[in-house]
Amino acid sequence: MQTPPDPAYPTHWEADVVLRDGGTARIRPIAPDDAQRLVSFYEQVSDESKYYRFFAPYPRLSDRDVHRFTHHDYVDRVGLAATVGGEFIATVRYDRINDQGLPARDPGDDQAEVAFLVQDAHQGRGVASALLEHIAAVARERGIRRFAAEVLPANTKMIKVFTDAGYTQQRTFEDGVVRLEFDLEPTEQSLAVMRAREQRAEARSVQRLLAPGSVAVIGTGRAPGGVGRAALRNLLDSGFTGRIHAVNHAFPPELDRLDPEGVPAVRALREIPGPVDLAVIAVPADRVPDVVRDCGEHGVQGVLILSSGYAESGPEGRERQRAVLRQARSYGMRLIGPNAFGLINTAPAVRLNASFAPRMPGAGRIGLFTQSGAIGIALLSGLHARGPGDGGIAGISTFVSAGNRADVSGNDLLQYWYDDPQTDVAILYLESIGNPRKFTRLARRTAAVKPVVVAKGARHSGAAPPGHTVPTVRIADSTVAALMRQAGVIRVDTVTELIDAGLLLASQPLPAGPRIAILGNAESLALLAYDACLTEGLRPLRPRVLASSATPDDFRTALAEALARDDCDAAVVTAVPWVGEGSAVSASEREGAALAAALRAGAAGDPAKPVAVVHLAMDSLAEALAAPAGPPPEPSPDRAAPTAHGPHTAYEAHTTHETRTAHQPRTADEAHTAHEAAAPPHSRPATPAPTTPRAPAPAQATEAPTTPAHIPAYPAAERAVRSLAEAVHYAAWRRAAAEPGRVPEYDDIQEAAAGADIARLLDRLTPGADTGRSVPLPPDDAASLLARYGIPTLPTLPAPDPDTAVRAAARLGYPVALKTTAPHLRHRADLGGVRLDVANETELRRTYAELTDSLGSPEELRPVVQAMAPRGVDTVIRAAIDPAVGAVLSFGLAGAPSQLLGDIAHRLIPATDRDVADQIRSIRAAPLLFGWRGSQPVDTGALAEVLLRVSRLVDDHPEVVGVDLEPAVVAPHGVSVLGAAVRLARAPATTDLGPRRLPVY
Repeated sequence: MQTPPDPAYPTHWEADVVLRDGGTARIRPIAPDDAQRLVSFYEQVSDESKYYRFFAPYPRLSDRDVHRFTHHDYVDRVGLAATVGGEFIATVRYDRINDQGLPARDPGDDQAEVAFLVQDAHQGRGVASALLEHIAAVARERGIRRFAAEVLPANTKMIKVFTDAGYTQQRTFEDGVVRLEFDLEPTEQSLAVMRAREQRAEARSVQRLLAPGSVAVIGTGRAPGGVGRAALRNLLDSGFTGRIHAVNHAFPPELDRLDPEGVPAVRALREIPGPVDLAVIAVPADRVPDVVRDCGEHGVQGVLILSSGYAESGPEGRERQRAVLRQARSYGMRLIGPNAFGLINTAPAVRLNASFAPRMPGAGRIGLFTQSGAIGIALLSGLHARGPGDGGIAGISTFVSAGNRADVSGNDLLQYWYDDPQTDVAILYLESIGNPRKFTRLARRTAAVKPVVVAKGARHSGAAPPGHTVPTVRIADSTVAALMRQAGVIRVDTVTELIDAGLLLASQPLPAGPRIAILGNAESLALLAYDACLTEGLRPLRPRVLASSATPDDFRTALAEALARDDCDAAVVTAVPWVGEGSAVSASEREGAALAAALRAGAAGDPAKPVAVVHLAMDSLAEALAAPAGPPPEPSPDRAAPTAHGPHTAYEAHTTHETRTAHQPRTADEAHTAHEAAAPPHSRPATPAPTTPRAPAPAQATEAPTTPAHIPAYPAAERAVRSLAEAVHYAAWRRAAAEPGRVPEYDDIQEAAAGADIARLLDRLTPGADTGRSVPLPPDDAASLLARYGIPTLPTLPAPDPDTAVRAAARLGYPVALKTTAPHLRHRADLGGVRLDVANETELRRTYAELTDSLGSPEELRPVVQAMAPRGVDTVIRAAIDPAVGAVLSFGLAGAPSQLLGDIAHRLIPATDRDVADQIRSIRAAPLLFGWRGSQPVDTGALAEVLLRVSRLVDDHPEVVGVDLEPAVVAPHGVSVLGAAVRLARAPATTDLGPRRLPVY
């Protein structure tokens, strides 16, 4: 085959990947200037590995070998290397071959021989698996559809790499060699394998950051005060169980211990004798690169950069941020920040507070991620106020506030929390979403096993927050919220709502339905709760009002009776201070504790139903309900115990060095109670479902807990009911997700032919490789592409003059429609630009004259003639790629009312048959499709099929960035597409459809 004389280096093949052990590596094409790196790499490979690669002793590479392995045309011969610290740790290459296994000469040859070599020190880290994903993607891009590999039988590790990849394969054995052949077309199994490996690797990389064995604080001041010294102090006060070192190049040579903390002090990382897992960097931004280099050379696993002066400060800082990210990843390190607030892990075996939070939060079941330090402070303070101390209702498992989140993001935490047994609820505050398609995929999978609660900042500004280099949102915030809910995300608006929803979801089981029992000792408060239920779309039962002097035992009895009802799915208890005989209104601490105990006992009668409490002027009740059930542990003699003086006093008690009583993880039975229809995280399979995730099967509870650990309390009925409503909606989504829809396969879809058409059209319409510009397809090309996916469009013929219009009508057959295609009149029948049911030539000539006389010349109007479609309901079907949420499928009725009212339904792509059926029924004007006021119902089945075919087109081909079918007329039998537009753009190098890679912002 023809080899380009000077092949261009394909930069879009470069990628950073997370390996099995949580470290990172860079994958890139091998270039001619890599000769010395290749030789050095080969010298470090064992003789056994060389033998497995070349089937014979091969101690060194010849000059000819080095030239061959470093000079590629990047088409028929391609080599990729995995690097750490700039040096090769593994290589892979393919050579295109023909059917006889000889070098290919025909451009139609679509096979290649592939071979790997991994340095022995890095075997077992998943390097070969990652390289296989990337070399397969490169091969597909270059028209190769099949790989062949010859492996010695003893090379079981490499055989496993191929067989575990999930591709369709054939295996033969001949002449003492195993020959493997496999198709490179992604399969459901190969995608599942890739995403399971991605989840395990990224979760492991976060786990290494959250559970380090040793921490170095770099930039610790010599005198008390300053960022570094504060970070060191917080680490010590948290009771961190690992080793801590203070690092500052300005320490005097004779200083080996920093007082009064008593921490080992060094001038440089290399002076620390053992490994360092996490480096907390608190030095000026201009010194960070030197520190990151020292960390990489010392083998640090991850860095937390507290320093500011990066993307939040402008373009120069943004470039500084990208440079430090490249530097950290080149050494295989993950990075939190820069401009980060820090991270916390309350697990008893870790007790890590590497943050600016001055007090260690209580241990619990809530995982927190924020991009804003200020919101992080608000969340920690708000949770503390609702239940301080280990084992309280508001305890957290882990906390990460990532600042500019140049590397570690909310996606990484979702990967970690998915199978973290210590986290029952994931709470995220996001200001931007760097990889929206991946976020919705991970959120959907995580939400199938535990709640994901999200508040989104910067919703209406139209610009990314300072420090966040991501695309800005183009669609309405209400649409973003609807799409998040489709993925199972509980979307809220405020920090208070994050806390309210999180507390209920972390402490209560999911409700089986929307029927809410209401009881309390104040009619007005019960009525407020009743009205709030109706507002939130719940079905409240008639409130049961107790006497104002009702005792705790009365509350216990009433709650137990309410929960025992078959028509009750959850309960709201309202309480105000009761009136004792001969005394004023009272709500002492003892009475609050007594009522809390009574409510716990009442709730124990049916622990599968959630309970929320609304209280007025009864803070002691809220505190008692938030505390762990049972008598509190005795405080240690040298530590202040929580008192009745309020939450601040209790929080202050956590600033000592003592190790606190650990919050005990719940049993499997309790986890079942807290999460209906999901097994406890540690019992789930590690491999997620390949397409729409399926929730794991419920755990079988052997005996129900007798007393709920906590009951959430709220100072307003509206807040309690809103949180309960979120739980009801989420539980309904969970039940539906347990039986997900499917993405149908249509035999008449011509995916390969459509891909070839798209490549040809892009070459013609967008010369060069500009990925930032989309282009509209000419009408004929758009119709041809849609036809490849079984979406026919009604033929349309231009009519620049009356005679041409008459010939077009004769060709199409009367009756016809005459309409304009001028942009200002397109789809505007109300302006007279569309004339229907033109029956003959005379009527057509008259209509043509009326149209041009009233609206303008033919040159302005661009009239066309089109065959008449069967009568029906005019609809609009659109698909587009939005930078905020990914690929979106939209549907609504055509016309101004739907546009003015925003009556358009959106679903994420790929849409399933269930998604589309729900989408059609979710618009307010849907009755018009189903026989409203005696009209004939239309063919919604055919409409659903068109929606699904459009979804498939956009999902299969990321180059298709816009599809617009307007109008699509839904008749009693079938759908007619009268107008169609398609936009194409070259696919970006980084998508969620290709091999796994870390994003670069």
